[in-house]
Amino acid sequence: MRIAPEAFVWLYHRPGGLTWLPERSSEAVRAAFHSVFIMPVVSPLARKLGAVGAVFALSIALFVGLPAPAQALTFTPYTPLALFNFSGSRPADLGVKDGQLKACPNSPNCVSSQASDPEHFVEAIATSDAEAAFARIAELVAADKTAAIVTKNDGYLYAEYTSNLMGFVDDVEFWLDRDAGEIAVRSASRLGESDLGVNRKRIEAIRAAL
Repeated sequence: MRIAPEAFVWLYHRPGGLTWLPERSSEAVRAAFHSVFIMPVVSPLARKLGAVGAVFALSIALFVGLPAPAQALTFTPYTPLALFNFSGSRPADLGVKDGQLKACPNSPNCVSSQASDPEHFVEAIATSDAEAAFARIAELVAADKTAAIVTKNDGYLYAEYTSNLMGFVDDVEFWLDRDAGEIAVRSASRLGESDLGVNRKRIEAIRAAL
């Protein structure tokens, strides 16, 4: 199936639900269409089923009929798609204070290069050029579809990683410690007890990608 370029379809996954509209429609028109026509029908399902709801909405669009011959179907996620949403509340006490990232809790679902116990400790990211490594980390995080950068300033990066299935959120921080010539890291799950090693694997994957 091909659709004319001017009839590209946008399928939105929003906190309120899903909708589809021609790409050339203004944001106001999209919002109105979403509120009046789509949200009453699709939104309850979308809130509970997430990605499954997206497939349902797309099926509706195909059933109703899209303008003939087309070249593309554009999918634009507003938030990482997840079957459920167990995000929890964003911590208000993250960041660097007196050269220290927030300490890990007692639960095993956190790793930090500043932790003193083996269960939570992970090596800081050390390279021959910490500045370049920090810039590369920012690129890697920005390119990761499960990550959303919350704060990025000179030498500090904070991102939220959302799991694809359950919507669990991990808070991940990178701090360029120029005095030590390395990048301190912290990756912690907001909810639950065990992370099945996800936070540690994430840091090691980023280290390996540098």
